[in-house]
Amino acid sequence: MIFSELYGAYYNTVAAILQLAVKRPVTREELRTMIESRAFSESVLTIEPALTSGKWQLLRPDGTTPLEYPPTMPLTLLQKRWLKAISLDPRIRLFDFDDSGLEDISPLFTPDDVHIFDRCADGDPFEEEWYIQTFRLILDAVKNGSPLSIDVKSRRGTRIHLDVMPEYLEYSEKDDKFRLVTFGSRYGKFINLGRILSCKPFQGHAPPGLEDPAAAIDKSVVLELYDDRNALERVLLHFAHFEKEAQRLCGERYRIKLFYRQEDETEMVIRILSFGPLIQVTAPEAFVDLIKERLKMQKSCELN
Repeated sequence: MIFSELYGAYYNTVAAILQLAVKRPVTREELRTMIESRAFSESVLTIEPALTSGKWQLLRPDGTTPLEYPPTMPLTLLQKRWLKAISLDPRIRLFDFDDSGLEDISPLFTPDDVHIFDRCADGDPFEEEWYIQTFRLILDAVKNGSPLSIDVKSRRGTRIHLDVMPEYLEYSEKDDKFRLVTFGSRYGKFINLGRILSCKPFQGHAPPGLEDPAAAIDKSVVLELYDDRNALERVLLHFAHFEKEAQRLCGERYRIKLFYRQEDETEMVIRILSFGPLIQVTAPEAFVDLIKERLKMQKSCELN
């Protein structure tokens, strides 16, 4: 593993804690606050006990550190070669990627070294200037929670105007396309970026149909699991894009509460069942009934 967006947060969080510990002792409350603000809500279950128990020999019991100097994380040659390889991907221009310092670095691999099969041939035009500007505008709106006015080309070739609240962007490896997942559109929640004819910020006050997507997250399910075969890590990664709360019960048993929207309930049932006996749904009772109904349906179809 060269880079990881998820695990990179762990390293940066621990580095920030140690930078403070070099100056003065870190209290338990400060430790927990820094972990929750810089990593993930469930990271307290991993980072805090590892630092306080001595598993990671970086903090003393009094909150000081044996390190004499603040930690730094310079890039290794392997990481630079990876970044150089990524900079050759045409999709990198969609983001504000700074490749300074990589001019004399040999890439770890080139696009010619990668052979992808079973992919659609009509992928998005990532190198077109209009596509780049549209992508960046949408990405900014997603980050800031700003509504958009979008004109798209329908499958019949007609022009359709949409006022939407963007939620997130997703990429399909098979289709080689980006899709915008929206909230508030009567035409559906997915918009292919390649079909967008024009895109601009919504002017004026957001119409009633463009409610805050977070306000629609009114459902939750409570799970309990035994951390066997890295079950906890697998569950947290699998549901990484859902809001959640994690709590350690005792030993290797954990309770996780996931929040979701009503329209995602069927998908949530299927995802939870994919973990088999490692997960037990404990609440609410209505969700437990959904699990039972799904299992009966599979049994009636002789599906294992």
